[in-house]
Amino acid sequence: MIKDKKRYNILIIEDNPGDYLLVEEFLLENIYLPNILHAHNFKKAKEYLIDQNKSFDVILMDLTLPDKAGDELVTEMVNLRPHCPIVILTGYTDIDFSIQSISRGISDYILKDDLNANMLYKSIIYAVERKKSFLLIEESEKRYSNLFHLSPQPMWLYDCETLRFIQVNKAAIDHYGYTEADFLSMLITDIRTEENAPEMNILLNSKKQIEECAFTGSFNHFKKNREIINVEVYSTEIMVKDRKCKSVIAVDVTERNLYEHKITKAIIKTQEEERYEIGGELHDNVCQILATSMISLGMMKKYIEPTAEQWYKNAKDYITMASNEIRNLSHRLAPAFFDDSNFEVAIEILFNTFNAAEEYEIALHFDNKISEEDLSLEMQLNLYRIVQEKLRNIMKYAKATKISMDFFIENDMLVLKITDNGVGFNTEDAKYGIGLANMKRRTELFSGNFLIKSSPGNGCVMTVCIPINTKKL
Repeated sequence: MIKDKKRYNILIIEDNPGDYLLVEEFLLENIYLPNILHAHNFKKAKEYLIDQNKSFDVILMDLTLPDKAGDELVTEMVNLRPHCPIVILTGYTDIDFSIQSISRGISDYILKDDLNANMLYKSIIYAVERKKSFLLIEESEKRYSNLFHLSPQPMWLYDCETLRFIQVNKAAIDHYGYTEADFLSMLITDIRTEENAPEMNILLNSKKQIEECAFTGSFNHFKKNREIINVEVYSTEIMVKDRKCKSVIAVDVTERNLYEHKITKAIIKTQEEERYEIGGELHDNVCQILATSMISLGMMKKYIEPTAEQWYKNAKDYITMASNEIRNLSHRLAPAFFDDSNFEVAIEILFNTFNAAEEYEIALHFDNKISEEDLSLEMQLNLYRIVQEKLRNIMKYAKATKISMDFFIENDMLVLKITDNGVGFNTEDAKYGIGLANMKRRTELFSGNFLIKSSPGNGCVMTVCIPINTKKL
């Protein structure tokens, strides 16, 4: 018979000499030279267990000792060596007590009348391996707990079904100002601002996000004092007590975004100044040269031979065409917003120029409330550029026949909505395009939200929402 040659350190706690000798014989049948210590009562066992120089792979224990027994004995033993597997060997067939013992940390419960060498050996092996697995799990949970609670970034867990917070770390409590009790009584939607609702619904219901079990996103969150912060959220799905939950890290990027917005505004301002300069030069210089050329050409008319009459007329037409093209180009480069009404006029001119060949059925609607708002020149110009970029994309890719634009105010939000009936596209594939990125960046300069809704074969709806109270930023 092949014996297990591993060096096992085993403590046997047994007051009956006959039972001790029987257990020792069973051990020797399957284990080669086990290192066995014997304690005949709880007091002696405790001396061994509190000695840090002694380690044990397993403890075999009678349930009834001269100085301690039953539930009290189990509790004391588990507390003395919580990480060491304990196997109870007893003559009492109390099923309820055996179940309670297992739930309290006892590894196995064996009746002495049923005991044999193979049963004892298997129980020891299973107990040792099971304890190793539990220790690995505990170590993993401890590492996660440390990462969670000691993280300098706000973190929380929420239930995917109820959206209720179930755990938050200290950084989240400190940063957001809510107490732990506040968080645990709230849903994740309670810290999100209303303008995030469409994006959040898409995110929570996205099949792709569900399949990938993770998502990232940018949101505006409320602190307890109602201060709004910009956060980047990184989330991963985990299981907690058979419940599907999301582990979330929220990084506050408010200061970073403000800095980036300043840089972006400076870049856009420089670009617009260059466009205005070019547009002005085209309008005031090139157009004047063409006008002078037209006058000079008119002065030559009486010298034109009849055979050259058509060439003369063609030259005048080309100069007129060039003047109109340059005038339209200069207006697109440098739209003139002298008062609120001119913004609407500039948009109408832009649409009319875009639809010069009358290829599209166009519907424009401006809310009368727009004229009552003191929209800054900077906001008007950026909205104009967004419309301009969107029309350019429709012309290049959409193959649309109908375009509608609605410009209105709703719930203290300035809303621009452009719809087309074109071929549509997959928003996931297109979200990193330069055109969409430019429109989104211009929208975010005014703390706005940019949303594209489209799918292949179903046209496209672009919505820009800008809070009115940020119009002078």
